[in-house]
Amino acid sequence: MTPESLYPWQSALWQQLAASRNKLPHALLLKGQAGLGKMDFALALSQALLCETPKPDGHACGHCASCGWFLQGNHPDYRLLTPEQAADDEDAPAAKTTKTKKTQILINQVRELGSFFSLSSHRGSGLRVVLIHPAEALNDASANSLLKMLEEPPADVIFLLVSHQPQRLMATITSRCHKIDMPSPSHEEAVTWLTAQGIKEPTAVLDYAGGSPLAAKNSVEEGIRQLPEILQMLAKGEKTDAFALATTCVSLGMETAVVAIQKWTYDLLSCKLTDQVRYHGSHRTALQALAKSVNLGLLLDFNKKMDEARKAANHPLNSELQLESIFLLYTQLFSTQPLLNKARH
Repeated sequence: MTPESLYPWQSALWQQLAASRNKLPHALLLKGQAGLGKMDFALALSQALLCETPKPDGHACGHCASCGWFLQGNHPDYRLLTPEQAADDEDAPAAKTTKTKKTQILINQVRELGSFFSLSSHRGSGLRVVLIHPAEALNDASANSLLKMLEEPPADVIFLLVSHQPQRLMATITSRCHKIDMPSPSHEEAVTWLTAQGIKEPTAVLDYAGGSPLAAKNSVEEGIRQLPEILQMLAKGEKTDAFALATTCVSLGMETAVVAIQKWTYDLLSCKLTDQVRYHGSHRTALQALAKSVNLGLLLDFNKKMDEARKAANHPLNSELQLESIFLLYTQLFSTQPLLNKARH
């Protein structure tokens, strides 16, 4: 992230941190919902802290040797800990080696910081920065190892922890960090930003993303072009063609398809109970009509099944058959004589 690309809703926070650049605590916890640009902010802050000639507004100059190293990903005074860095177990049988996405930051990654701390800064009296993202990916062992470092922090080291789910962090870790609630844009500000990014129908896209502008932009860039068609089919309720809908959804991938269903049924449940819609404002009328005929008990059971389906979304099963089963269950939510337990699995 370049200084010029700092998101508008982050400007005030940046000014506050820039003003206290020389008095920052040894650990900052940047927390907030996904899609607000927390990681981009943390990267910009890391680069600025390491920059040899920062600008008057606190941003990195982008031209010094330190900025060059940072942008190339090989700054000697910077460490980034993410789950993607976790190496496969070298002792595991080759036949069992997989390319599954890693979800944890392992203890060896944290322990390797020891050798990093044992050396002086490349610039002698300069700072060193450790960025951990997402912090909730620390497992018990790696979290305890990090805790020891936070309890007795090395000199001239700043830890930046970025978290979407700070409630999952050890309380002893959060208590040793200066907590910062990352700012959210107003709805108008987010729509304005999305419009400037060339996003069509920004309000609908933002609603579907739960108010997170970056998540909204990413959903468009990832090409969920079938979404309007999917929502139109779901709006038919009992008359939804489960097999046609499954065929349409299968190209999205199981997890994306399940999330789309979850958001729709969340709004259906919300409309049933409170007449409120969060993700599909443009489909309010259709949701209100469906809410009148949906069986509340079956809808609650269906939502539980969707939670299970999402957890199993990456399993190597036949996605189209799973989706057909899901959509058959969906049509029965509106039936006067539901056959919820008779749908094929």
